[in-house]
Order: sequence, then structure tokens, then C-alpha cells
Amino acid sequence: MKVFISGISGTGMGPLALMAKDAGIRVFGSDLSSGAITNELVNAGINLCLGEQDGTFLKTCAKNEGIDWFIHTSALPEDHPELIAAKKLKLKISKRDEFISFLIKKLKLKLVAVAGTHGKTTTSAMIVWGAKQLGLPVSYLIGTTLPFAEAGHYEPKSEYFIYEADEYDRNFLAFHPWLAVIPVVTYDHPDIYPTKQEYQDAFRQFEAQSEQIIRGDEIAADVTLAGEARRYDATLAIDALARMMPPSRGLKRFQNTRKHIVEAINAFPGVGRRFEQVAEGYYSDYAHHPEEVAATVEIAREEAERRGLEGVVAIYEPHQNIRQSELVSDYADSFVGVKKIYWLPTYLTREDPKRKILTPDEFIVNLSNKKTAEPAELNNTLEDALKKWHSKGYLILFMTAGPADQWLRKLVYAGNQVSAVTDGPHSIQR
Repeated sequence: MKVFISGISGTGMGPLALMAKDAGIRVFGSDLSSGAITNELVNAGINLCLGEQDGTFLKTCAKNEGIDWFIHTSALPEDHPELIAAKKLKLKISKRDEFISFLIKKLKLKLVAVAGTHGKTTTSAMIVWGAKQLGLPVSYLIGTTLPFAEAGHYEPKSEYFIYEADEYDRNFLAFHPWLAVIPVVTYDHPDIYPTKQEYQDAFRQFEAQSEQIIRGDEIAADVTLAGEARRYDATLAIDALARMMPPSRGLKRFQNTRKHIVEAINAFPGVGRRFEQVAEGYYSDYAHHPEEVAATVEIAREEAERRGLEGVVAIYEPHQNIRQSELVSDYADSFVGVKKIYWLPTYLTREDPKRKILTPDEFIVNLSNKKTAEPAELNNTLEDALKKWHSKGYLILFMTAGPADQWLRKLVYAGNQVSAVTDGPHSIQR
């Protein structure tokens, strides 16, 4: 089988490309520019084109290689040139959920799906990390980069498939898990779920489709990771691994005991964009919801205290105005304990053009510690301020689902990063 993945460099589609390649499927793809997974794709020998997605590369692949299936992201508009080309070529067309379901059935895997408003990336990665440390073969898809493995992988000896099941676009309702792991459910994605009730109903349906469910009630006392939210996720991962471990046979490194599972999870090295240490004293996190922000701030404060630092300075870039308009009043206590807050303009995606765009000042006025906050831009003024805070011994915490992450990396790496790929129209990697 040969598939073409549009938007292949992102954290949603890139890991899927890697897993499909491992499973013996020929993979091709395209994206506007390089992304978090691009280097992994190139290293895996996947053919991709970075630059204008005008359909030319797809047509070339279809003519020369013969494409069976065109897979695209939820964000692809109906008038996208590649989608139009795929229809003209009469290819099978679907979003990623249908293709993932196909892989699960084809490879005869038991699905362990991690779903929730917050914590699903970290919990999924913890399960994968723990399984690797315990010698348990698993296949998986994680929506971020991992410091200890590829973001997506198929292991022929695996019985289980670990999947970060996203509720956006109701993606997770396409699956019927052997085990559902649900960290935290609040309310998000008002563009997909107009009401809180609809959001909760979707999770109830997901639970009804699952054979087993793990929800956390309290944090295990023997988990020692920094931050209550991370310890909560770790408790869920430990419970999931306990159910996955073979009941009798010996393991490569450890016997099947909870003690060894906990030891493995307590050594968890983290994941990309989830309280990731980008450089000494600089951290990046994907938080873009008030509850995620509060949880990440707590982790940062605990880490700063452990390391004897002066405190935490936060830079926050909200994601999606349509989401933030529903949540603006919920930020009141999200930054409690932070020394200074720099609030960036909202990163805009999939927006309602009729909705007023909130300014940083309209967020700040709702904070209980508003005197510590000020509007900011990604410019030299912010750069100078952060360097001063860092020199005084403060932990610098970026929370963003947008371009502020790359700005931070350029700042701390001083332009020394070199990409393994070259952007531009039809820069094909083989």
C-alpha cells in the first residue's frame, strides 16, 4: 500500500507517517514548511515535499508511484489544491482517524487510548516510556517529539497500541479502545462543541465505546515527579502499565511488580513542548487553557524551588481567539506565585471573523495578580528583559501553542540550530 499524507511535518500527522512506514507501507507527503517531526521523517527515508502545496507533488507521486490513499488533517479546507487533486485522481480520501483504525485492525493491536482536555500527551508518553523501560513491546503515536524515541512507531512484536486520542473534530469517537485512560476533562474546543454539555457527552460516548476505563481519583504517594499535574498523569500511566504487563512471564529488565513500574515512571525524562527544558533555565510548554497554565506554573514553581532558583517568570501566548473568548475570565488564579508575566497577543487559527479579538490587556484585567503582568511582543525589548531575569536566577517559562516557541529556541540557541531539511517549493527529501 502507498499513502500520501498532507500536512506530514506536524505533530499530528508526522508520527502517523513514521508508524505506517514501520508497518511496511510506502509513505509520501507534503507540508508548507518544516515542522517538529520533519527531521525524523527525513531520517526514516520518507519522501516529502516542503513548500507550496499546489498538488504538483501529489500528482507526480500518483503517476510515478501509484498512490492508494490520501490522508489529510482536519484543518485542510475543501478548496485546498491537494484535496481537489486527490478527488480528480479518484484516490481514497480520509482524515487520519480512519487510517489509524485501518492500521489497528490490519496489525491486530489492542488500543490503549489516552483522551482528555489536559494531560493526554504526557500520560501517553509516560506509558510508552514505562513500557520501554520494562521491556514490554508497544506500538504508539504521540502528538509531540520524544527525547527517548521516535514520535510514532510500529513494533512487530507488540500486542498494544498506545494512542493519544484527540477530541478535536471528534476524532476519538472513531475508536473502540481495549483500554481508555482519561486524565482530566473540563471544556475546550468551542468551535467543535458549542456547549459544555456536548463536550461532556462526547467523552461519555467515548467511555461507552471502551472495554475498560481508567480515571484517576488520587495521586499515588510513591510518585516523586515535580508538579501535582505530572504526578497525577504518572499515577494513571502506572495503572495502565499494570494492566498491560503480562501476568506470568519474566521481563527483560524487571519482574512484573508495581515497584518496578513506579521506578520506571519516576525516571520519566519528559516530552517535547511539555515543560521541556530548551536550555539551562528556559522551559517551553504547550499550555493554552487556564487549567493547563495553572498546572504548568505549579510544576515550574516546584522545579525552581528544587533547584534553588529565585522564582518563575512566565511568557504566555494564548491560542485561538474563539477558545479564549469563552475562557477569558477563568485565568484569575492561573499565574499565582509567578514573579512576572509577559502576555503576548493571541495566536490566531481557525477563527470566527465576526468575533472581536481579545487584547492582552483584556486578559490581564481578570488576573488576581494583575500588577505582575504586562502586554508584550516577541521583540528585542522582551529578549532583553528575559535575559535580565535569567541572569538574576529566575526560571523562564514559555507557554504557547504558537510561534513563541520557535522564537524562544532562536533566542537561546543564538541562531546556531541547523535544520536537516531545506524549505522551499518542491524540496523533495529521499
